[in-house]
Amino acid sequence: MTYREVIREVQGRATVDGAGVHLVRVLGINTTKDYDPWLMLDSFDATDPSLYTAGFPMHPHRGIETITYLIEGQMVHQDSLGNKGTINSGESQWMTAGSGILHEEMPLASPRMLGVQIWLNLPQAEKMTPPRYFDIRESMIPLVREKSADVRVIAGEFKGAKGVSPPHVKATLYDVSLAKGGLLELDTNPEETVFVFLVLGGITVAGRDIAEKTAALFGPGRRVALEAKKGDARLLFFSGPPLGEGIAWGGPIVMNTEEELNLAFKELNNGTFIK
Repeated sequence: MTYREVIREVQGRATVDGAGVHLVRVLGINTTKDYDPWLMLDSFDATDPSLYTAGFPMHPHRGIETITYLIEGQMVHQDSLGNKGTINSGESQWMTAGSGILHEEMPLASPRMLGVQIWLNLPQAEKMTPPRYFDIRESMIPLVREKSADVRVIAGEFKGAKGVSPPHVKATLYDVSLAKGGLLELDTNPEETVFVFLVLGGITVAGRDIAEKTAALFGPGRRVALEAKKGDARLLFFSGPPLGEGIAWGGPIVMNTEEELNLAFKELNNGTFIK
């Protein structure tokens, strides 16, 4: 069995987005090639509500899927299709922006806001698919208990436990809690891009220490071995087939060409963005 090794690390940096939300931006425009099909990863971790309750007022998206996952906290959301809902601790919202949607996400004051938002690219042939979203309740996320790890299967499958099946890019997403001194080995698809994001604590991979708030990208292989040598760790595991397509990224819109991107903003300005 060939074990994957870490070939790139991206350490998150503090920034402010939305109407004044303090967050850690990890993946972005400079990481799209290596982490394909994953576009963006923002991490939320705050105990002061003033750092995040300004939220993300109504804004457009096209050409991507957004996945919000809260380990702790609460967030209300609504969109231009008339959908409304609340994401609670241990829950997720998976939204396909597709041809275009207006979306609002407003975190509520909580003892701690801890979670992520990930952008997953859409293939060129499916960029303009009708928008939709679905809430992933805690009851829809199976928990697999290993000797020294808990694996929550948000999307994909692990040891027969099935999370949601993503509608477009068949991605895998786990939330892994690893106890101090524990080791977890995961089989991976050798054709897919695989990385982990350290939400809390650090891990060791093939003798290499990975720090908190870091996205560690794996090289080729069929399995990963994650060790929590220094303390408990909480991490997200990602796997997905790379698209290998052009990327034209402008704020909340990600298309394949500059012409498509310019058209999207033209439609946004003239009122024809929502199909």
